Amino acid sequence: MSSKRLTAYCSLLTNSCSRLAAHGLNYSVIYFNNLMRNIKLTIQYDGTDYSGWQIQPNAVTIQALLQETIKKITDEDTKVIGAGRTDAGAHAIAQVASFRTSSRLSPEIIKRALNANLPHDVRITDANDVENDFHPRYDAKSKIYFYIISTSRYISPFLYRYAWRISFKLNADEMGLAIEFLKGRHDFSAFRASGCDAKTETRTIFNISVERVDAINFMNIGLNGSFLKICIKADAFLRYMARNIVGTLVEVGSGRIRPIEIQRILSSGDRRIAGPTAPAKGLFLERVNY
Repeated sequence: MSSKRLTAYCSLLTNSCSRLAAHGLNYSVIYFNNLMRNIKLTIQYDGTDYSGWQIQPNAVTIQALLQETIKKITDEDTKVIGAGRTDAGAHAIAQVASFRTSSRLSPEIIKRALNANLPHDVRITDANDVENDFHPRYDAKSKIYFYIISTSRYISPFLYRYAWRISFKLNADEMGLAIEFLKGRHDFSAFRASGCDAKTETRTIFNISVERVDAINFMNIGLNGSFLKICIKADAFLRYMARNIVGTLVEVGSGRIRPIEIQRILSSGDRRIAGPTAPAKGLFLERVNY
């Protein structure tokens, strides 16, 4: 480009910036955002050895691990935003996250590079370019969690990391009656942990089920036992909400809480009268729906 053309281009750019500034717009931000891409990731992880999703001081978390690995690949400091902040020790079949980058690497190359650098208990199963305004958390229509309980006398060494073993039988029929009171839109304060920063305690449970399972498939082998699988689909979850619901249903299944009492627990908003918090190891984020 000749010096005359370069001068004309700079003059045009300066005038454009001035006009945008007159309307309260920052050209550099607009231009920078147009250069940035928004990459959506689908992530699978065994959360046993991690302190949950969210970055914490002096702890190994999934979010921190991803951000460090992305920096290795792109040489960029970026924030990875997740659809859900899974608890310490909880797992994900299909967590969704996104990050912004100016890298020109294709999504497939980004996926391969991440998997080559991540530990074996964290995998990127999919990567895509998405619209700049896509937000994994705020755009989610619903999330599905499931929880595995084992009431077997012994639990397989291949499952003990992923199920809450209870040494007594549970009445699944009574639990099935109790879940009917949880369906719909309610204030779930009684199932919210302290330290929850949600702006509202109101959530909608679209569906919740308790299913007896006689075997869990592992590498095409059925691991026999006595299991209960609890699935919850909701628009969003409060901190420990899923685990507190599971703990309360276990109290129902053991006979310590009657199914009808779920109504009183919900209306009370009192965490103290609901059941205990189930261990994180049996909880899986199954899917995020958009």
